[in-house]
Amino acid sequence: MCELASFYLLSFSVYLFQLKKNDAYQLHINKASSTIKIDGELDEQAWQDADVASDFYMILPMDTSYAKVRTDVRMTYDQQNLYLSVVNYNGAPGPYMVESLRRDFSFLKNDNFIMFMDPFDDQTNGFAFGANAAGAQWDGLMYDGGKVDLSWDNKWQSVVKNYPDKWVFEAVIPFKSIRYKKGITKWGINFGRNDLKTTEKSSWAPVPRQFPSASLAYTGTLVWDMPPPDPGTTVSLIPYALGGVIKDYETDKPSTYRKDIGLDAKVAITSSLNLDLTVNPDFSQVDVDKQVTNLDRFELFYPERRQFFLENGDQFTNFGYAGIRPFFSRRIGLGVPIKFGARLSGKLNKDWRLGIMNMQTEKQNSTALPAQNFTVAALQRRVFARSNVGFLLINKESLNYNPSDLAPGTATYSRYNRNFGMEYNLASANNFWTGKAMVLKSFSPGKSGHDWTHAANLQYTSGKWNISWQHEYVGRNYTAEVGYVPRQGYVKMMPQITRLFFPKKGPLLSHGPQITSTNFFDENMHRTDNELLASYGMVFRSRNTLTVWGSGTYIKLLQPFDPVSTKIDTLVAGSEHNWTTVGADYVSKPQSLFTYALNARYGGYYADGRRLTLGGEFGYRFQPYVSIALSANYNKLNLPKPWGYNDFWLVGPRLDVTMTNTLFLTGFVQYNEQMKNMNVNTRFQWRYRPASDLFIVYTDNYLPEPFAVKNRALVIKLVYWLNI
Repeated sequence: MCELASFYLLSFSVYLFQLKKNDAYQLHINKASSTIKIDGELDEQAWQDADVASDFYMILPMDTSYAKVRTDVRMTYDQQNLYLSVVNYNGAPGPYMVESLRRDFSFLKNDNFIMFMDPFDDQTNGFAFGANAAGAQWDGLMYDGGKVDLSWDNKWQSVVKNYPDKWVFEAVIPFKSIRYKKGITKWGINFGRNDLKTTEKSSWAPVPRQFPSASLAYTGTLVWDMPPPDPGTTVSLIPYALGGVIKDYETDKPSTYRKDIGLDAKVAITSSLNLDLTVNPDFSQVDVDKQVTNLDRFELFYPERRQFFLENGDQFTNFGYAGIRPFFSRRIGLGVPIKFGARLSGKLNKDWRLGIMNMQTEKQNSTALPAQNFTVAALQRRVFARSNVGFLLINKESLNYNPSDLAPGTATYSRYNRNFGMEYNLASANNFWTGKAMVLKSFSPGKSGHDWTHAANLQYTSGKWNISWQHEYVGRNYTAEVGYVPRQGYVKMMPQITRLFFPKKGPLLSHGPQITSTNFFDENMHRTDNELLASYGMVFRSRNTLTVWGSGTYIKLLQPFDPVSTKIDTLVAGSEHNWTTVGADYVSKPQSLFTYALNARYGGYYADGRRLTLGGEFGYRFQPYVSIALSANYNKLNLPKPWGYNDFWLVGPRLDVTMTNTLFLTGFVQYNEQMKNMNVNTRFQWRYRPASDLFIVYTDNYLPEPFAVKNRALVIKLVYWLNI
């Protein structure tokens, strides 16, 4: 019954708002009347003739007036490129605030300008380009109507020049670097600015303060004097060469040398449909995952950063929910050689999107793990103003697979695993109503019945209220071998309500309570977990925040569990555990040179134990060239025997040196007491031309006690991006 009710709620709400909210905000773009040099001078005739987008609206601290800080934006184009110029006038005396010259900076910690571009005007997908006041670039793929994936990278150029009363941002974006439909003369567009000295966030087309300035539901319109030029057939070749040496001191084996070359290619089938090809790809990470202390019963999720999977990747990776991902690309290619892969993705027209991917891995002779083939197909149809219906098919096939051939201790895999599903994503024109309804079924040898999953949620977001409902069902035989589904055989229900108050005076910008109830049941609707969380959040006018909270937790273990992950002993399946916890989180104002975030929690734990957690992140910037950061997390557990007292430290100092906006040096240490590991990583990056890099990465892993080297690696990688 709740599934049917959710469906009707989702269907009904799409009719509430159908029209684009800010269609009246229009910027006309005309072909450049002169050549343009990207130097931050803006003295060309083309800029004098271009229309100006000004009179920005304030988003924060209030969204009821024009911005106090002036921003002027101009755009023009020629046959090959799109040009952007922005004059960001001073809002207050004093230096601008930036972290460093590092790419894809934190939006809230930098004075910056960002353009949000929706070339299909579908208010769902697009591109973002921007820079901070020191000239660091910021670019990403937009998806889900307002989220930005900063892992995406492409070829474009920009310059930032500072003046006594303003800073100027000038950029050129090749048409070959973006996707758009040929013949369309209206694009969605908005411009956002963050000015830390005045604590003002603003946008050209007004955006309500409860939404990010990236919200594509509130874009204005970029009106072309004629259809944008057809970029023609674009072929990008991205070869790489990699060399390195790895030494494992624990096994005392001879050093392993790496000598690899490979090639990625991007072929623009149309201006909106792209073919990605890869041969002998290098999917090694040049950025090590941030370690965390895991005191949970389930697997952790780490995001995808590999370039091959990123463009239009939301069709695959965002299908489902945070804990129900039928496709998780990190299951492919980590620790297993990939022979080749191909991916066709993009827009067929304004309403239809397509994504098809196939990848082939090699057989592992050392473990007898067979070669495997992965095929993923996604199709999406836009409905109503901003909603869509999507279909997903996943097939993982093991070739010439004989489980008896596997080496002892090797994880077993089924001969095949398939998933098929569909989902409906709701997004009203004004973004007040959002939601999703999804159903998935898996197919695996020897498994039948209880092999499907369903989930739905509906959320209402206004200026004062945020109310949501979510429920999930995952059958005990549902299997997603290429996905991220850490838990099976459950029903989950999670209502949440938030109320915000906005004082007209005083230090507080907004404050209010939030209540969340998370309830888990087995497939027979017997309670297994529940948590009631009540919190009170405060946002100050200086942008610092404080949240205090308390929770009550009940857990019935469905399988044995080690509460400290030290393999001393396990709690038995079926045992029941209750506790309460209180905590607080504080984040300092971002405009200071010294910034910090603090968190603390104290309360019960499994087996009537006690848990104290203290954490903090501290940063200091010698802007714009040096940024120093330190993250620290301490857990103290008091449990009955055989565990007793346990202390876990997780410490990670980090140094970023940005000599220019093309030369970067990063060094950091991660000490994880729970995992008995200390990792030292140093990475040098030289962006010698747009989207082309030289990386030198040195990594050490140590046993903290006694201090001894576990393994050591040095890798040099050269990437070159060539457009044909």
